[in-house]
Amino acid sequence: MDEVKLSRIDDALEELSYPIDADAAASELAGVTLLLADGERDLGELLERANAERFESADDLETELHNVLPREAVGEPYQSEGEG
Repeated sequence: MDEVKLSRIDDALEELSYPIDADAAASELAGVTLLLADGERDLGELLERANAERFESADDLETELHNVLPREAVGEPYQSEGEG
């Protein structure tokens, strides 16, 4: 896998064996391009910024990944659906 969309990140994270140390997850996913609304980032580099030292599941890793994503990665800042 060379690249993955943020909306499909769960597929990439499910390929890892859990529990997994943060450093091991970053190494495993280094070189994988994460496609975002505002461009792209290296998935391994994003995980190097994670505060967690270990992930018990793909859900844990995905939650932490969302914590280190730049705000604009998921679309326009402060955009809310349903207003209008």
